[in-house]
Amino acid sequence: MDGQLIALIVLALFFDFLNGIHDSSNIVATIISSRSLSPKWALSLTAVSEFCGPFLFGVAVAKTIGSEIIPPVHMTMPVLLSALGGAILWNLLTWYLGIPSSSSHALIGGLIGAAATGVGFGGIRIEGLNKVFIALFLSPVIGLAAGFVFTKLVYWLSAGASMKINYFFKRVQVLTGIGLALSHGANDAQKTMGIITLGLVTTGTLSTFEVPLWVVGISALAIALGTVSGGWRLIKTLGAGFFRVRPVHGFSAQVTAAGVILGAAFLGGPVSTTQVVSSAIMGVGAADRINKVRWNLAGNILAAWLITIPFSGLLAAGMYGILRLFTI
Repeated sequence: MDGQLIALIVLALFFDFLNGIHDSSNIVATIISSRSLSPKWALSLTAVSEFCGPFLFGVAVAKTIGSEIIPPVHMTMPVLLSALGGAILWNLLTWYLGIPSSSSHALIGGLIGAAATGVGFGGIRIEGLNKVFIALFLSPVIGLAAGFVFTKLVYWLSAGASMKINYFFKRVQVLTGIGLALSHGANDAQKTMGIITLGLVTTGTLSTFEVPLWVVGISALAIALGTVSGGWRLIKTLGAGFFRVRPVHGFSAQVTAAGVILGAAFLGGPVSTTQVVSSAIMGVGAADRINKVRWNLAGNILAAWLITIPFSGLLAAGMYGILRLFTI
């Protein structure tokens, strides 16, 4: 196997692993904060579910990432390696600082920055990029609105119920947590699958863009291992930073986020789990009281989202320049 292809697979799996660490908090934060499960059990259950996600719901997102943004005919290995390198550097920086930024945004920014430097903007498909941007930026808006509406509906349906309803919401979060984890694996793990498969096509190992089963397996395993390793800094931010989470909040946020993420996965739209879960949590909190949500913290996270694509793009462009010095 080509040396650059091996390096790409290793980097892609490392990115996938970091993605699991980065996003583990998004999946388990509300379960842990509402005391439905212990952190250990929540992370373990989430990891198993994430591994199963891509096998159950197909690889539409992988095809979007690997073939609709930059055509394989225009792709080079230095561009792919630089895109991953820029995304990984940004993920490590935001993880160290405890900022729940988006791995999806980082990867898209890395691809844009590396491709623009390596093959020029003409090598980027505007239609594919528009599809990605619509999915990335519309999904949190839908998550916020759906979280608000769904929570109001839950309150209306459970009006007059005894305090035992809290026990129901606490127990059912195990099921909704599994659903959210399945949706995360079905969306986020596919981004790595798309990159690896694109590398296989670029090097001539594959003649057409079809995701091999072994690529699905190793990508699903990498994100699951990252998840079980945990993202403890971010669990605190997402679980308690917005407002005090009760079982009904966790249930509503998980159902809402899982629906948005899974719907996007079926349509081939890559979304940010961080964005969708965070916006769903805010929508759920706002359904109680608008001033219950700590919007200043949400504003800080929004700022991190807005700078992720340009900064990861710049990092990828810089890495491409450095890589070319050693490969020419």
